[in-house]
Amino acid sequence: MNYKILVIEDDLEIQELIKQFLKTQNYTLAVASDGVEGIKKLNTQPFDLILLDVMMPNLNGFEVAKMIRSQSNIPIIFLTALEEEQDQMKGFDLGIDDYITKPFSFHVLIRRVQAILRRSNYKNRGNDLHFNELNVDCDGYKAYVNEEEISLTTKEFEILQLLLHNEKKVLTREIIVEKVWGYDYSGETRMIDTHIKNLRKKLNIPYIKTVKGIGYKIDE
Repeated sequence: MNYKILVIEDDLEIQELIKQFLKTQNYTLAVASDGVEGIKKLNTQPFDLILLDVMMPNLNGFEVAKMIRSQSNIPIIFLTALEEEQDQMKGFDLGIDDYITKPFSFHVLIRRVQAILRRSNYKNRGNDLHFNELNVDCDGYKAYVNEEEISLTTKEFEILQLLLHNEKKVLTREIIVEKVWGYDYSGETRMIDTHIKNLRKKLNIPYIKTVKGIGYKIDE
């Protein structure tokens, strides 16, 4: 499949390097030099993934991510020099899927892109999941509560799906990262807490339980 990626990055040198490097992997690339231009391009053509810088003029990455999430669940990877945990948590609170700090390895970038695209398009055929009023369409990457569709990010959906596949079993943060991200993630596993918080808020059901000092599970 020929995936189309939008790169929103104000550093033209980095923008060009990302563009050329990803083209070697046969991705179709579009670029924007600030948030306003990025939103305009997103509104005029479909994309499979967005690589989004944070510190930009006009609209910063946090503002752009918030605007995108108001209308789309397209996967978003932050590319930023901001390394503070609070900045990462802010990004995950907005619904981004991954966070890569600059300077970064282009080989690692490709692996992250491949992992997210693979998961966002993966289909578990005939494997719908149900738990009381919660229903998950694994084929369509959709979640429903009392037949009302709930908008989830790719990572939120995959965490929910993993918990449902392991109903009543306690999963540690490390296991969730390993199963959902699919690579050796070296960042803070507490980001899982942010995704869980967002899931609870969106789904508004009492079944996602915290097991203190261990992790999370789906249970009555």
